[in-house]
Amino acid sequence: MKILSFLSIACLIFAASINAQEISKKNMTKTPPKATKIAKELKAHHDVRIDDYYWLNNPEDEKVIDYLKEENEYYEAMTSHTKKFKEDLFEEMKARIKEDDESVPYKLNGYFYITRYETGKDYPIYTRKKASLDSKEEILFDVNEMAKGYSFYNLSGLSVTENNKLISFGVDTLSRRKYDIFIKNLETGEIYSEKIPNTTGSATWGSDNKTLFYTRKDEKTLRADRIYRHTLGTDPTTDELIYTEEDDTFGTYVYKTKSKKYIVIGSYSTLTSEYRVLDANNPTGEFKVFQPRERGLEYSISHYGNNWYVLTNKDKALNFKLMKTSEDKTSKENWVDMIPHRSDVLLEDIDIFKDYLVVSERNNGLTKLRIKKWEGSEDYYLPFDNETYTAFTTQNPEFDTKILRYGYNSLNTPASLLYFNMETKEKTLLKQTEVLGGKFDKDNYETERLWATAEDGTKIPMSVIYRKGIKKDGTNPLLIYGYGSYGATIDPYFSTVRLSLLDRGFIFVIAHVRGGEYMGRQWYENGKLLQKKNTFTDFIDASKYLIAEGYTSKEHLYASGGSAGGLLMGAIINLAPEIYNGVLASVPFVDVLTTMLDDSIPLTTGEYDEWGNPNDLEYYNYIKSYSPYDNVEAKKYPNMLVTTGLHDSQVQYWEPAKWVAKLRELKTDSNILLMQTNMDAGHGGASGRFEALKEVAMDYAFLLDLEGIKE
Repeated sequence: MKILSFLSIACLIFAASINAQEISKKNMTKTPPKATKIAKELKAHHDVRIDDYYWLNNPEDEKVIDYLKEENEYYEAMTSHTKKFKEDLFEEMKARIKEDDESVPYKLNGYFYITRYETGKDYPIYTRKKASLDSKEEILFDVNEMAKGYSFYNLSGLSVTENNKLISFGVDTLSRRKYDIFIKNLETGEIYSEKIPNTTGSATWGSDNKTLFYTRKDEKTLRADRIYRHTLGTDPTTDELIYTEEDDTFGTYVYKTKSKKYIVIGSYSTLTSEYRVLDANNPTGEFKVFQPRERGLEYSISHYGNNWYVLTNKDKALNFKLMKTSEDKTSKENWVDMIPHRSDVLLEDIDIFKDYLVVSERNNGLTKLRIKKWEGSEDYYLPFDNETYTAFTTQNPEFDTKILRYGYNSLNTPASLLYFNMETKEKTLLKQTEVLGGKFDKDNYETERLWATAEDGTKIPMSVIYRKGIKKDGTNPLLIYGYGSYGATIDPYFSTVRLSLLDRGFIFVIAHVRGGEYMGRQWYENGKLLQKKNTFTDFIDASKYLIAEGYTSKEHLYASGGSAGGLLMGAIINLAPEIYNGVLASVPFVDVLTTMLDDSIPLTTGEYDEWGNPNDLEYYNYIKSYSPYDNVEAKKYPNMLVTTGLHDSQVQYWEPAKWVAKLRELKTDSNILLMQTNMDAGHGGASGRFEALKEVAMDYAFLLDLEGIKE
């Protein structure tokens, strides 16, 4: 049922053109900033929703910028007593990091590639060595030099030609995730003048070493919607448009298969995928559709030998299965089962080698790496002995090798990179992140996996870490973190910065709520669309369990989440504000209804399958019933620190700004409410490795101050 057009209009306030009044800057430490009500009542045949703070949706208005700056000034004034503490926390976190560090080399096409950092520098240096690690280092990019003069700088999407002579790369200097692509000659060091603007940053080369395929974004919505073909040495304005994704709920991208035989164009939405393939030796040819899109049919493709391997949910395979088909018969009627669907095992990914197939699976929340020999003589799992760990295959660009590179860490085990010989089954630790300072010992920390019971009887898993020796008497400060959207699984991971909380008595918990895929695909299905509220109630029930079991109490419980996890924070403080003493909401997606009704905003149309399309009355009413901004009431709320970035392209700054303004107007308590806007960054925060630590120190100082912990 389609909703009447007035409902689409309702969330947009026609006050955008009305100037905001000047906001007083007097008594900054006593009087918080407050967005002035400037919306006029709308006279219409039907009642409509009035948004008093819609005027904040205008970054070109200097009054809006002044308002954000005033919020920042208020934050500084209200936290001035913690300034030194924040500095000390930053130095403490920084001191744990090995500054002169480098990655474990990986081999690609005759070269070893290495990323390293130097003491005192924020950005990486990308290098390579030919044939041997004893060879002379060749610096590809020193990002520290490139970033000079920029408050934000991100280099990504490095792609080398098969003849090893050229490299393409993307640069974003605004944090809007709009990259300019450049090409560098690795023999001469020259960066060519051909600049390709407004891209995703990544690109892939044809086998002729001169044809480059890349993805451009829509200027307004930032949707990745067009694939272009560029020929080296030509003007990018003349590049050939070879594919346009007309469906505005889809995005598109391009890559080369590990076998190097095919260039692939992928199209994706939340529920549906489609691919087009082209022989990489014929880069000027026409792409062929692999399997036409069908709503609800998801698949991904990998090439090996004369066959394609298809990871798919075909035939109602909710947790996915692996199928196989020949190169010349790619439509779905030709696909045959290779690893069948299992109701209790989520098939997440595959890695293809000459003699082995590696399958990443998830069972009962835990990742397992399954290793199969193509000829069928071996089929076994790489062993793990912990129940709160994270494991994943990492860079494995080599095809003809028996070595699998994989990563491993846990809540109390630093990030580790290992080699596993798939033939001899020997495991070698190549590198484990060093925690400097001499104080860290993993045996000083206890880890657990707990299970809370949700209101509908579902068991909700939690991963927990704390210093040994704590008493479960309700006096411990505890930070519970959650996300719960897009099927993204937050595995239990090690963090050096988190030690600054743990060593001061905090317990840290990850709540694996529905909306992620921790417990399989159904876990995701049960936490989106018209079941989205399960995400919020799961988190609240997990919090109540921790209180009931004595891990903490209402007076010492804190919650944290960012982006869609910020939506989670907004929902829980509307539903159960009384059980949290403080909340950290980072780049929070809190104005869900307004955003999902505005298809000009980046990412909106592609997310209808996640949240629902509010132009449909059923979804409109459901989203409105939980959207944090729309459900702020005159009641008590916890202490809160809200952070955002002016240039955020995923959750626009005005969502948290409006939310904070409305909370200031309606909340009936005297608890702290602060908002801090990074005026130079976007969704991911600061770009340098040390600048990012300052943001963490800000969050931790807020929590520790609420607990009365001063040092």
